[in-house]
Amino acid sequence: MGKRVALVLAGCGVFDGSEIHEASAALVHLSRGGAEVKIFAPNIEQRDVVNHLKGSPAEEKRNVLVESGFGVAKNLCSWAVDGKNCTVNEHVNSTLQAFHGAKKPIGLCCISPVLAAKVFPGCEVTVGQDKNVDGRFPDAETASAIAELGCKHICKNVNESHVDKANKIVTTCAFMCKAPLHEIFDGIGTMVQEVLKLA
Repeated sequence: MGKRVALVLAGCGVFDGSEIHEASAALVHLSRGGAEVKIFAPNIEQRDVVNHLKGSPAEEKRNVLVESGFGVAKNLCSWAVDGKNCTVNEHVNSTLQAFHGAKKPIGLCCISPVLAAKVFPGCEVTVGQDKNVDGRFPDAETASAIAELGCKHICKNVNESHVDKANKIVTTCAFMCKAPLHEIFDGIGTMVQEVLKLA
């Protein structure tokens, strides 16, 4: 039996849920690593539903469990609205605390390292670069917000991950960088490999 891994999704869709390429890349790399994966999502209503064809909010309501990007910042915490002053969903917070307390590794990609920054003061994470290098990191100010929370942001390229050995937190920037899909896939692969090494 492979190492047991929980994959937490935040709805479905890059603008209101989990980014499907990131979720798929994580699942492919976990499968390749022989992990036994169970997928979870909080049983909550999405903050909003986006019509991805129009790029605008839709009137319908959806539960995060319907399927599973930016949903982390909308559904698992309030970062999309409140930035560094956000609150983390109580179930997500308690799950992260439980994993951390049991010394289990935690892997976070794209915007989700902000969860660690809110829940684990002083931890080290990456969301890519702290400057918009060549227009590839349009959300580079997230690194400054992480630092303002008392955490250390480590600059990494899209195909790399950072391991906070003291806290067993592994992060990669994924779509926080405007990069070709294969580079994002490779970065998520390094994150998964490091998580499995720590497990």
